[in-house]
Amino acid sequence: MPTTSFTTPFIGREDELARLTRVLDRARAGEARAVLVAGDAGVGKTRLLAEAAGHAAEAGTTVVTGHCVDLGDVGLPYLPFTEIVGVLADDERFSAALASHPVVDRLLGDGSGGAGDAGGRLQLFEGMASLLTDLAETAPLLLVLEDLHWADQSSRDLLRFLLSRGILQSRVRSRGGDAVAGGAPGQRLAVFASYRADDLHRRHPLRPLLAELVRLPVVERLELRPMPDGEVARLVRAQQAAPVPDATVRRIVERAEGNAFYAEELLAATSETMPGAASAVPSGLADVLLIRFEQLAATAQQVLRTAAVAGRRVEHDLLRDTVQLPEEELESALREAVGRQLLVPGDDDTYSFRHALIREAVYADLLPGERVRLHRAFAGVLAGRGHRAESAAERAHHSRESHDLADALAASLEAADHAGSVRAPAEELRHLEAALDLWSAVPHDARPDGFDTVTLTLRASAAAAHAGETHRAVSLTRSALARVGDDEDSELAARVRYTLAGNLMRIDNLAAAFTYSNEALAMIPADPPSRTWVWAAATHVMAATYMGEDEAAHRVARKALRIAEELDVSDAQADLLISLVSLEGRSRRTPEGRARLREARELARRAGNASVEMRALFNLSIGSHESGDLDECLTWLTEGLERAGRAGLLSSPYPVEMRYLRSLMLYTLGQWDECLRAAETELDGLPTAGRYAIGPALSVALARGDQHAVERARALLDGPFDWMATLVAGLLLTDAAVQRHDAEEALEQFRTTLTALIDDAGTTPHVAVRLAALALTAIGDAVVESRRTGDEEGADRWTETGTELVELARITANKGEDDTPQGPEGLAWLARAEAEWARACARPDGEPGVELSVGAWEKAVAAFGYGDVYEQARCQLRLAEALLVAERRDEAATHARAARDTAVRLGAVPLLDEVERLIRRGRLAETSSTADRVPLLTARENDVLLLLSRGRTNRQIGEELFISGKTASVHVSNILAKLGAASRTEAVAIAYREGLVEPEPSASG
Repeated sequence: MPTTSFTTPFIGREDELARLTRVLDRARAGEARAVLVAGDAGVGKTRLLAEAAGHAAEAGTTVVTGHCVDLGDVGLPYLPFTEIVGVLADDERFSAALASHPVVDRLLGDGSGGAGDAGGRLQLFEGMASLLTDLAETAPLLLVLEDLHWADQSSRDLLRFLLSRGILQSRVRSRGGDAVAGGAPGQRLAVFASYRADDLHRRHPLRPLLAELVRLPVVERLELRPMPDGEVARLVRAQQAAPVPDATVRRIVERAEGNAFYAEELLAATSETMPGAASAVPSGLADVLLIRFEQLAATAQQVLRTAAVAGRRVEHDLLRDTVQLPEEELESALREAVGRQLLVPGDDDTYSFRHALIREAVYADLLPGERVRLHRAFAGVLAGRGHRAESAAERAHHSRESHDLADALAASLEAADHAGSVRAPAEELRHLEAALDLWSAVPHDARPDGFDTVTLTLRASAAAAHAGETHRAVSLTRSALARVGDDEDSELAARVRYTLAGNLMRIDNLAAAFTYSNEALAMIPADPPSRTWVWAAATHVMAATYMGEDEAAHRVARKALRIAEELDVSDAQADLLISLVSLEGRSRRTPEGRARLREARELARRAGNASVEMRALFNLSIGSHESGDLDECLTWLTEGLERAGRAGLLSSPYPVEMRYLRSLMLYTLGQWDECLRAAETELDGLPTAGRYAIGPALSVALARGDQHAVERARALLDGPFDWMATLVAGLLLTDAAVQRHDAEEALEQFRTTLTALIDDAGTTPHVAVRLAALALTAIGDAVVESRRTGDEEGADRWTETGTELVELARITANKGEDDTPQGPEGLAWLARAEAEWARACARPDGEPGVELSVGAWEKAVAAFGYGDVYEQARCQLRLAEALLVAERRDEAATHARAARDTAVRLGAVPLLDEVERLIRRGRLAETSSTADRVPLLTARENDVLLLLSRGRTNRQIGEELFISGKTASVHVSNILAKLGAASRTEAVAIAYREGLVEPEPSASG
């Protein structure tokens, strides 16, 4: 009977729960075991034990819990065992056993157990062991002891006796295989005891007992480590019905450091101050965190307060020089803080707070004047060490917090230089923005020489662009433009304008970008030749190309390329060559175009311009993708992302697009699990403007029937307009409407998305073909349904709409957004659009229409053979339907089985359901013997099949295997498909017949 209930789902800890469940299974079979569950406060011990207890209770085990309570030096003896006996006394099943044991009266009477002497204690211990043995004969028993670190001495002694001599004396096999002598075998009992590892200082009385118990062969230790970030994020999202913003989730995950309780408290505090994450430690959480700090001696508290000002981690020498204590006193204080598990010593002569929130709580507890004094002390010590780049950021922070703004400005600029040198653009941006904030507050004569605000702001905008903060880059460049004025140096003014134009192109503000690039080019002459004019021209070429001004763009590009060659500005040459690939008809899809791109990449690499190199590598990868060479595409993507990582540019626009494209390749090639893993790994590292890169992973989730993908797709549309996010969300939301057979919604999503994606020049993007094909799928469903119900008017209306969409797809595919022909992917989607339109136009009684539909779907299946396995399977389903209508049953069965195999392999539940319905409706099931076609099930499928044979529902299967009900449904569908069963009952029958499942022996009493 679990004593704690929870309103949120159990998340993570699957391995730990499985381990406890195995112990429970062995205990029910008569092998008594004990597990000591260790972990920091709030890490999830109680929740894990409650979940295990719930599973035990469902399996028929009696669960009783005893709690140890922190009563200081006056703890009540045997408190947790008294609670256990009290709970058992209320259970009628055990009344006879309890009545026959005097220990019950002794524990429930005066609470002392009558154990005033050694003999009395021994009688009590043996009586308790005998009672539990008798109770375990009546029913399997699980004892849960919570918070063992607060146990009184008597309870610890009783636990030692029970585990070492009293109740776990089943016959146990030694490593050599010989039986270890013991008491009566067949004890159906398990003991789970939890304790806080972070409370066990060196002299804690529980330590010797734990060391003794873990040496027993029937006792094991289970340590709960901090939860992985992905599981904490799931936990945070599960706490509230409304979606939690990704930025809030990331901030909470970062601060909680794997501690479930901390995450929940931080979310609660955040929810009270929405929008945005709360910055301070919630007061209730701070009180919990400061308990052990307040138990320290005064000197140790002083040292910890000083360390908290330094940050999460502090060097020993820096702390010593700042706190100014004699070495012996400092070491004694540090030893006490480490013993109380507040600080953790590092291998590099440093100390770190065990958890960041402990440091935050201690820092927040400082008085204002105390903070300023300690920050000033740290800044002074760091300044005395000289201007070292690695300590500049620390010095800037301490100087600012102690109100020495001149030193804070100088140190911020030093820190920005250091961040730039180690290719850390996000940190460089932070330090540059700090310097810009300080600039006006520092007197002119106290500012460092050689700097001005316009140049600093331009530099900050470049760092923002490299960090993927594109809108911030635009804002900073606009700020530089406001500062530069009309009378400033024309070269600097031109630089500001073409930089602004480049940033505006990154947020798809193409008309404004064209205007500013024009202004930049007009501000400086082409003669005499200059680097500034070359870069202004290169930027203008890109902007003009986006606006459809190809002739002007080509003219400027050729001239700029000639001057770049004269001046040996090789990175500008590279940039211009990339632009000329499309302007001169050498499409990036062609071998000639990609040869020119490789040349550009090499020029940029030699010049050390990683940003231009990224542009070349992106075009090489997307060109390979568009030409259908997926292997070459993956090769370029791997090389490009490795280069971006070395350059610190993984968050900049082109690498983010490459990350999206890599996920898209994994999705297209059917490597869905890897696609999901990549998205989970990379999500936290994506800039806000790059969230669309998880789009392919959302496509996997949607194709597997997870409707939460729809909510996350809509979230991509939050914030400022982003072209790629709009494209990705539009595809997902249109496909979601297709899954729901909602033609009206699919058509609305198609129109809304396409309107948003048409650029300032009025160009229809290539993706219109795919959007039209998806919408046509829902329209085809609507036509079929209208004809089935006799609504010919509705069928005609939807057919007319379908005709409009297929015409748009044809025009877009033939003309293209840049007058280039479609590649294999675009042609496949065009074939899909044509086939969906043919399906809408075909009538069951019209022979020519039926044959046309068959032919169209055959072309679509072949077209997606370039590598898109999921879309090919969807087309095979439609082809099988058309073949059935044409009474070509054998061919229909072949394609239906192929679609089913793909759906099973991918875990695409909605598609699998459709295929299975078609197979049943069309009677296309295989006729060969079951034995010939039963394939090997995976280990997880065997687990699911066993539970299926016990009559479990998908939800119950999920609960027992610690997976979601949806995942359980996928496994059940896979099993049905592999066994060729039309129902769960038939699958179980086949499994028994083929020996895949055997009846379990009943447990002995």
